[in-house]
Amino acid sequence: RSYERLASRVRDALGDRVLDIDHVGSTSVPSLAAKPIIDMLGVVQDIDAFGHKSAVLRGIGYEAMGAYGIEGRLYFRKLDAAGCRTHHLHVYETGSRHIERHLAFRDYLRSNPRKAAEYSGLKARITSGSEVSWQEYMDAKDPFITETERHAVDWYRKRNLESGDR
Repeated sequence: RSYERLASRVRDALGDRVLDIDHVGSTSVPSLAAKPIIDMLGVVQDIDAFGHKSAVLRGIGYEAMGAYGIEGRLYFRKLDAAGCRTHHLHVYETGSRHIERHLAFRDYLRSNPRKAAEYSGLKARITSGSEVSWQEYMDAKDPFITETERHAVDWYRKRNLESGDR
């Protein structure tokens, strides 16, 4: 529900500048352990032309972070009153390979409960015990994500070819 509310606000604010918004990340997969942060994937026709919309997104509480380490992305984050991240908006231009990898990973985990449970277990192990930094957390998840994403993209492409989606 939080995703739907925020996606609707983003769509209303951006109008036809955004072609699509999808719920991605751990909160988009039922029963997957997740931080209380909603990740949204926005697709736009022209990433350069979209850049000036940062002011519009600031008006609904988002902070523009630029590419933030991923070429071809515009990243925005929303913080609550205590300064904790609550929402991420990752914006890519139509045709970006990053769109497919996000959607493939999400759909693969939704369709493979054992793989989702494995990912949940990994996240629990990483965060149990001593405190870990955000970077340590991301680094510890990376091998699982990289390997699973490779399988997920192959699965996603095959599934879409079989169903006639392109």
